[in-house]
Amino acid sequence: MKKYIKILGLLAITAIQFSCSSNDATEAEAVNPPDASDTFIRASDVSFLPQMESLGTKFYTNGKAEEMLTTLKNAGCNTVRMRLWKNPVNGRSGLSEVKQLAQKARQAGLRVWLTVHYSDNWADPAIQTTPKEWENLSFTELKTAVTDYTATIITEINPDIIQIGNEINSGLLWPQGNLISNEQQCIALLSAASATIRSKAPNTKIMIHYAGVNGGDTDWFFNKMKSVDYDYIGLSYYPVWHGKDLGVVKNTIDALGKKFSKKILIAETAYPFTLLHNDQTNNIVGTNDQLVPGYSATPAGQRTFVMDIKNIVKASQFGQGFAYWGGEWVAFKGQQSTSGSTFENQALYSFDNNALSVMQAFSKD
Repeated sequence: MKKYIKILGLLAITAIQFSCSSNDATEAEAVNPPDASDTFIRASDVSFLPQMESLGTKFYTNGKAEEMLTTLKNAGCNTVRMRLWKNPVNGRSGLSEVKQLAQKARQAGLRVWLTVHYSDNWADPAIQTTPKEWENLSFTELKTAVTDYTATIITEINPDIIQIGNEINSGLLWPQGNLISNEQQCIALLSAASATIRSKAPNTKIMIHYAGVNGGDTDWFFNKMKSVDYDYIGLSYYPVWHGKDLGVVKNTIDALGKKFSKKILIAETAYPFTLLHNDQTNNIVGTNDQLVPGYSATPAGQRTFVMDIKNIVKASQFGQGFAYWGGEWVAFKGQQSTSGSTFENQALYSFDNNALSVMQAFSKD
């Protein structure tokens, strides 16, 4: 998630609000641990939350300050997703921060879904940079490093779901793990990570994550993954990049599930509640031609889009759940910031940080 599109204007949007009960539990105790029978994953990525909270960002429900994890839990969210970087320059999304966030999530009664980038920074279809610590390793040494690092992650965090790589359309740990130029090595790295997880945490679900919903492309990719031991197929679906036909999303889920006998999740999705912005950082979505017909850039349009995504996944016999991406990423550095959020108009919160009605999409119903 790093593409930028210029848009103009500033506007504070008032939330269409919903009621959430308060949560009085302390951080030292678990609150209503996840219901084991509630297996359909309704998740939100909260990776920016520690950084935002460290700067004093406050979130509100019906105008009352409330912890974001509490709001999500009360809305029906049962899982939070968080990224992990190997050695980030500023420590953000590093092992220590993510471990603390995972503990906090579990204390709020939420499951932990970890997306391991195997990189020091963003990894996505355009870039999969090997961590600086590993860049001079031989392939044998790199595979050992992946094994050891994965073992540490399981020991320290022990997630309920773990992605081995983030949006690995062309592999990971480039160049040695590039799926196009070094296919066997890519599969060997993924298999090493998977085997480590299976041996240390047999109940943890393993996900392979692809960005896109095009049937031909996904079919090609997951054919390559046949020898890897994993449980879930994860797909990113953003209309701005992956098309505006929700029928394609449905057909791809059904086709992949049937062909590969896997459960499918929409691992990332999002939609705007306005085309305006709340800081001076260029937003990803900001024009009408980027919208899906029938879904306006309004709080109601955002809510309906996410509900429809949830229902498409839920209706499939192979559907396992969905995750909203960037829901926490409000304009946390102030309205004049040019390095703030590219996503505040797609957050789960209005421009005054009040929970929007899209939270209703996390409902169990």
